[in-house]
Amino acid sequence: MQPVPLPAFSDNYIWLLADDAGHALVVDPGEAAPVEQALAARKLQLQAILLTHHHADHIGGVPALLQRHDAVVYAPHDERIATAHHRLAEGDRVQLNAPSLQFRVLEVPGHTRSHIAYVGHGMLFCGDTLFSLGCGRLFEGSPAQMLASLDKLAALPGETRVYCAHEYTLANAAFALTVDGDNPALHERHAQVRTQREAGQPTLPSTLGQECASNPFLRVDSPAIADWARGHGARMRVDRFAVLRAVKDAFRA
Repeated sequence: MQPVPLPAFSDNYIWLLADDAGHALVVDPGEAAPVEQALAARKLQLQAILLTHHHADHIGGVPALLQRHDAVVYAPHDERIATAHHRLAEGDRVQLNAPSLQFRVLEVPGHTRSHIAYVGHGMLFCGDTLFSLGCGRLFEGSPAQMLASLDKLAALPGETRVYCAHEYTLANAAFALTVDGDNPALHERHAQVRTQREAGQPTLPSTLGQECASNPFLRVDSPAIADWARGHGARMRVDRFAVLRAVKDAFRA
């Protein structure tokens, strides 16, 4: 059961999973139209909706989808998500019968205070916490929270496939090369994603193994990132992450 990326807005991905019997779920449907088009084209019935956090580009399509489909909505404990049927916290399980899937829930605050991720069947749906070659901005959480969340994701098996919610990889690579430019794994990943984007292909999924080898936000303990951070006055681990995120916020390719 391979997730299908449904492009939305300028750079979002809504992830669609479906079984051979035509039962489907979607992750973070910020728009209803791409989902409806995909369901109709594939003759699928929407059974479930998984939400990672409250931002409109991740939940905005849910009310319209619920008007047309008898789907169950799973979401974090956050009053800003009014459409949830089941609220989820660390260690909870989402058990679906159709399609037959089970996901474990991880709390990964940082981008927002209530952000969660779903992991199962070798797949990680991480919303805006982890991006390929990057991570989410800190809108509500602290650097310590986000670093702990990224550590939690990085501890998953290296073959885990990363299905994040935005096509940011090429832009993230431009920044990563400025802080970790001697990293062969980063150069290999950059060449791969450049080829993919030139061909009009998604750069996702990546794997956690790839990200741990090439994503600077998962490499704050590496000598290269530590040396770079010292040049910005940061020596403690969380400070290295904080300055990396702050410089990325101001970065323009």
